[in-house]
Amino acid sequence: MKPAAFDYVRADSTEAAIAFLAQYGDDASILAGGQSLMAVLNMRLAQPALLIDISQSLQMRESVISAEGLLIGASTTQAEIARRSNLMAEVPLLAQAFPHISHVQIQNRGTVCGSVAHADPSAELPLVLLALRGEVLLQSNQASRTVAAQDFITGMLTTTRRADELVRSVRYPLAQAGTGYAFGEFALRHGDYAACAVAAVVSRNGIRIAIGGVADCPAARDWPLLDGSALDDALNSLAWDLDARDDPLVSAKARRHLVRRLGLRVIKQAREAMDRK
Repeated sequence: MKPAAFDYVRADSTEAAIAFLAQYGDDASILAGGQSLMAVLNMRLAQPALLIDISQSLQMRESVISAEGLLIGASTTQAEIARRSNLMAEVPLLAQAFPHISHVQIQNRGTVCGSVAHADPSAELPLVLLALRGEVLLQSNQASRTVAAQDFITGMLTTTRRADELVRSVRYPLAQAGTGYAFGEFALRHGDYAACAVAAVVSRNGIRIAIGGVADCPAARDWPLLDGSALDDALNSLAWDLDARDDPLVSAKARRHLVRRLGLRVIKQAREAMDRK
């Protein structure tokens, strides 16, 4: 199947992109890397009247470090961030997640903001943003606003972004002293969608765990510094709380098992990383 007919424009600036969004609203779609969008268009699950291509915008291709975190612009590719020489020191959880993201050809085209905006429940980049309490920066003709990662994704492929808003950038907080980070996932083959992905942040103040690929959207929990049977019980409760999905390849029961076992392993790795600091 091929996409329904649409008009195409190229927006080389944020102002141009949001002007088109203001004019077309729900009838427009943003094309950044297109790795998710093109499949959706080909299946006619989306039929926009206008495709706004921001992939060549140098203004929106930014990655800026500040005390607030690593700010990544709308047209910045995943590969550009993965190749940052100091990424493991800056945002170690992000550096650990990139090897699990599809294949290098996808990362060369796909954008970080596009992955967050698409809100696939198995996607690694929104999961890391949630685990780190990151932010999504939205802009329209009328105003700009910042949304916490935990409030941005509301369901499968669903977010709080309004039709006239552009995901201008996302912000990943920097690594904190005395904190350990770890990421792991299970997929049937490398590059497949994760049946369960886990991101963990552990400090002396407690544990933060984020789970993707299990339910319709990623979820995070904050616990004290649990260990032994108390941690096992917390992971078991989380596994049952997530409303795990069945599909033809992986059952809900298997996903709950992965939450328990993979969750335990990733938390242990994060705790070991904390102890080395």
